[in-house]
Amino acid sequence: MIKDYDGLAKKIVKLVGGSGNVNSVVHCATRLRFRLKDDKKANTEELKDTDGVVTVVQSAGQYQVVIGNEVADVYDHVLKVGNLAGGGTVPDDDGEDEKHMSLLDKLIDLISSIFAPTLGILAATGMIKGLATILLSAGLVTEKSGTYVVLYAIGDSFFYFLPVVLGSSAAKKFHLDGFIGMTIGASLVYPTIVALNPTAVTGKPLYTLFSGTMLSSPIHLTFLKIPVIMMNYTSSVIPIIVAVWVASKVEKYLKKIIPTVVKTFLVPFFTLLIVVPLTLLIIGPIASWISDALAAGATGLYNLTPVVTGIVLGGLWQVLVIFGLHWGIVPLQMLNLQSIHYDPILAMIIGASFAQIGAVLAVIMKVKSKKVKGLGWSAFLSGIFGITEPAIYGITLPRKKVFAMSCIGAAIGGAFLGLFATKYYMTGGLGVFVLPSLISPKGIDMGFYGALISMLISFVSGWGLSMLFGFSKEDLKNENSKVKTVNKTNTNSEPQLATAMADSNVATTTAAPETVEKEAVTPETIVSPIKGSLEPLSEVKDEVFASKALGKGIAILPDEGKVYSPVDGKVSVVFPTKHAIGLNSKDGAELLIHIGMDTVQLEGKGFTSHVEQDQEVKKGQLLMEFDVDEITNKGYDVTTPIIVTNSKNYNDVKVLTDGRVDHGDKIIDLQ
Repeated sequence: MIKDYDGLAKKIVKLVGGSGNVNSVVHCATRLRFRLKDDKKANTEELKDTDGVVTVVQSAGQYQVVIGNEVADVYDHVLKVGNLAGGGTVPDDDGEDEKHMSLLDKLIDLISSIFAPTLGILAATGMIKGLATILLSAGLVTEKSGTYVVLYAIGDSFFYFLPVVLGSSAAKKFHLDGFIGMTIGASLVYPTIVALNPTAVTGKPLYTLFSGTMLSSPIHLTFLKIPVIMMNYTSSVIPIIVAVWVASKVEKYLKKIIPTVVKTFLVPFFTLLIVVPLTLLIIGPIASWISDALAAGATGLYNLTPVVTGIVLGGLWQVLVIFGLHWGIVPLQMLNLQSIHYDPILAMIIGASFAQIGAVLAVIMKVKSKKVKGLGWSAFLSGIFGITEPAIYGITLPRKKVFAMSCIGAAIGGAFLGLFATKYYMTGGLGVFVLPSLISPKGIDMGFYGALISMLISFVSGWGLSMLFGFSKEDLKNENSKVKTVNKTNTNSEPQLATAMADSNVATTTAAPETVEKEAVTPETIVSPIKGSLEPLSEVKDEVFASKALGKGIAILPDEGKVYSPVDGKVSVVFPTKHAIGLNSKDGAELLIHIGMDTVQLEGKGFTSHVEQDQEVKKGQLLMEFDVDEITNKGYDVTTPIIVTNSKNYNDVKVLTDGRVDHGDKIIDLQ
């Protein structure tokens, strides 16, 4: 469980290259999905080693930081500490970063950006709709009972009005005013428009377009004497996305030609006046025909060989998840539900999460490490509810044979799903929560029972295959030998200090593999380098400083932006960004003064250094100046730790006072 969301969020933002390197960030069930201006600026290896981060995946034009079940909380803090505007996006350079993405990457990025924000509520409402179906099937309610009507309305409303929702998320993706996107979607599902679709109209049409062809369309309505081919846009996907994309281009052009004083209302006025009729006349019908064709093609392929389809999709699903490519399949479910009112395609992967937790159970049983077992049980529980990334990245993927066995188990489960013709009848939850979505409007059928059988077979297959073939004797020997090695690791070693210093943008030149005996040191007193209020180091909002990994000391919330030398000695380092300075006193103390939290991202703006590396300094000499207001206005905490980085050489590092201090007041006694 993540204890410090704020600290983790700050570290993530820093390690992806700072908020200035972020074009956008959204999240799905387990991942933060960044689009970075320059992936090379991200410190991927350090990010992978960060507590709270499961792993990092670079795929489909996205820099994906896998968090696990607590991703939504981390996401909120990332937006806050990164100063990222609504929905985790910042204005980009008109898609300049997309020019280097492949066509597949662009497609996956487009789909995931639009659909990812909706999946949580889509699953929740689908589960409520499934609950209503269960109650109806069990005879506990009738279709006319108030309980059923209310539950079904809650469950069906989100999917019914999906064009409005997608209008908002697509607008964010295409940099269109969100309310314009929602209004376009609302126009498509406006009751009067819905009542004119071919399945609802009973009167004689004015005439028929494309009569005698597959595109035969009765015309009941014209707009400026132009025939409108009416479609059922409730729950539709492609028409609204295309319409919003067109609207984004129209809006951009209008902003250039309409005077600023009237842009607020004339830009949306003309955008809607152009795009909504254009959608009803051209975009909507063409996009609907394409949607129907895609849905029919996918279903036709499934109908040819459902068992083989189940084997292929089930076996590959977890691989697709790793690279984020599963987004290319997710919209097919929505297209099928809209067109044919059921989906057999995505149903083929139901067994994957159960094969995965079966493999995790095998690892728990085989590996002796308490850490692995603890992580394993957490991943097992998440997997029951369909969240498998912690299991994949934390447990099975590092053990490649185990991961392969879980994929085989999922393929076996997929074969049974195809054999029993299991289908989704609505969107819904994952893992065990998927079951209500598999209940036919006519009641529980063999497809539902097939899903139960597949879940069991997938779990047993993943577990059994992993137990038999997931580990060689050498693998187990290496795994379990790590337990002994960990116990022998010295927690005070200098390399760990170096790592901690690197985490806070601080360098060290020492690295000894063994713990060094305490050097003979001279007792001395350190005075305050800054005027301000003292704070315990444990309360600093940076886990590296707060944990005293860099050494013991104190922190000061400055009243003014001046740093004076707390000792007679020598400047050991002045960081290029001027946010920190190292000092060696004449009596042997090694000090670090770190101005603010994550201020390295300011790249020196607001800081002025009055000394250089290797320069001799006197106690009370002005070392640095910094603009407190400029730094805080940019969202950074100016709390300044003063660390004795060679604390281990002293018997006692004692803080002498609390409250307010002036520069030159005694604050630390070294014995």
